[in-house]
Amino acid sequence: MDSMTHPSARWLARLPRGRGALHARLVEALEAAIREGELQAGDQLPPQRAVAELLGVDLTTVTRAYAAARARGLIEGTVGRGTFVRARATEDEAGRVDLSMNLPPPPLGLSLGALLKETAAEVLERADPATLMSYHPGGGSLGQRTSAAAWLRPSLGDAPPERLLVTPGAQTGLSAVLATLAAAGARTLVVEPLAYPGVITAAAQFGLRLVVCPADAGGLDPEALARLCAVQAPSALYVTPTTNNPTAITLDLDRRRAIAATAQAAGLWIVEDDPYARLFDAPLPAIATFAPERTFHLATLSKCLSPGLRTAFLLPPPALAERTAEALRTLALMPSPLVSAVVSTWIREGTAERLLAAVRKEARARRAIAAEVLPQARGAAEGVHVWLDLPADWRADQVHRLAQEKGLALAAADAFATCADHPNGLRISLGGPGKQPVLRSALESVAALVRGQPAPTRTLV
Repeated sequence: MDSMTHPSARWLARLPRGRGALHARLVEALEAAIREGELQAGDQLPPQRAVAELLGVDLTTVTRAYAAARARGLIEGTVGRGTFVRARATEDEAGRVDLSMNLPPPPLGLSLGALLKETAAEVLERADPATLMSYHPGGGSLGQRTSAAAWLRPSLGDAPPERLLVTPGAQTGLSAVLATLAAAGARTLVVEPLAYPGVITAAAQFGLRLVVCPADAGGLDPEALARLCAVQAPSALYVTPTTNNPTAITLDLDRRRAIAATAQAAGLWIVEDDPYARLFDAPLPAIATFAPERTFHLATLSKCLSPGLRTAFLLPPPALAERTAEALRTLALMPSPLVSAVVSTWIREGTAERLLAAVRKEARARRAIAAEVLPQARGAAEGVHVWLDLPADWRADQVHRLAQEKGLALAAADAFATCADHPNGLRISLGGPGKQPVLRSALESVAALVRGQPAPTRTLV
């Protein structure tokens, strides 16, 4: 590092001159850079020795400044990884541990930042920047679609790349699907008593009325779906077959086949939202493999690799493929060329599989902690969330208040409800806390909340 013009060191130019201890002035400069947006959450800071050399001061002064900034929650870091500006969500600033946002855990033994930096540099080196940053085909290039097909193969089989669409996130893909169905004359969408909030919002936006189908301990009830189709003739079905959000139930093979058969017999479109399948070492076949002519299959990387990739893959049924592509172009002209290039490179070169394996390993470790602390919670061994049943008379507002008192952010059943008569419980996300000890302590607080006892005292490290 030669000068303070280096991106990671420009904030040093903010150093106040001639007043107060130098280490305190360094913290003041760092805080100002973060407050005014010059430094963003996740930005890497220069090593302490490099800062000392740039400023011509003793290393202990910089070490003292970094320690003070860490104590104030401005930065975080580990040996061998570096020092970064700390992400400060509202919950974090309020001192709460967030178990409400469904995220994949950090990959065990791999640095996502290092991989991203390395691959982005590789992409920029081999590509013409002007071409890369220009307009690209909506739905992704053929190479990107081919990579998508390879990624989906464990659950979807050999999908035709030319029909696959690359979308900037699952919500965009889901909106394109519902817009397509509405334009094709759909009026109703079948959902379970508890469903992903994003589909509830999107259905209302496109004028689709929700019809609730009963579910049981095995998930969506195929027999109830068949009866509902016979009586109400709904237009489409929304289903998350693997690690359902929020109930964490995975449909077995027989139910998948039965749902596909019902859809084919009733002329029902299926919207298969499958974000968690790749977390399984051997995922079950997607419903789309049994009813390809009736199914929109959607799979995102946000739940198994990283939400920051904002990339999902969508396979529409042949009859509505072009309409879906048009709806997607209307909602989002194209996916980010740079991010799509990084994703396709990772898949093609095997980096995505290595990253997935590291996420799986951490997810299993976290799920094991949840099984130990909350043995009554339901969820797959590979899952990034679990479902905890609550007594029927526990109101959501009470749960949120008690959780807040214990320093937790939780997602209660009311956030997912599609009808008044729905199961009561909590979806507990395991990937949000940065470290396993923080997760364990938070889960112990949940256990104490359920028991109605004071939370244990534990130092979070």
